Amino acid sequence: MAGEAKYQGVYPGMVTKIIASYVSHHNVAPEQIADLINSVHRTINSLGKAVEPQGVLTPAVPLRRSVQRDAVICLECGWKGKMLRRHLSTRHGLTGEAYLKRWGLPSDHPLTAPTYSQQRSTLAKELGLGRGGRQTAPPPASDAPRPRRGRPRGSRTAARAV
Repeated sequence: MAGEAKYQGVYPGMVTKIIASYVSHHNVAPEQIADLINSVHRTINSLGKAVEPQGVLTPAVPLRRSVQRDAVICLECGWKGKMLRRHLSTRHGLTGEAYLKRWGLPSDHPLTAPTYSQQRSTLAKELGLGRGGRQTAPPPASDAPRPRRGRPRGSRTAARAV
């Protein structure tokens, strides 16, 4: 009995250190401290345990309507835009691969609107991207003398002689 811990689960010293550190850096009302302690205790107690699977996911829009010609729609919240990757990372904390896996979508499911992808592809081709480097003009022939840059020397000396 004496060897057994008084508290089952979370070590109370750890919770105390976390709460003390948090309260020393943040303004917390006295009535909020009990909720903070309970929250930290539950969080630490749940670490290392398997996460309970969520219920069946229902998309915000039907899967067939999620990809349109000019936009893609987020299945999580229904947000409509040209690209989903940034929206997924900022609003939902998901990567593109995690989003596709979460909804059971194939890896080739578009996360960018088709017309936007086509516009970007056309622009890249016009700029010459992806062709293995820039195409440079051949160097000038070494036999022909290069013209001198700047003002001719003769005009300066002729002006002083007068």
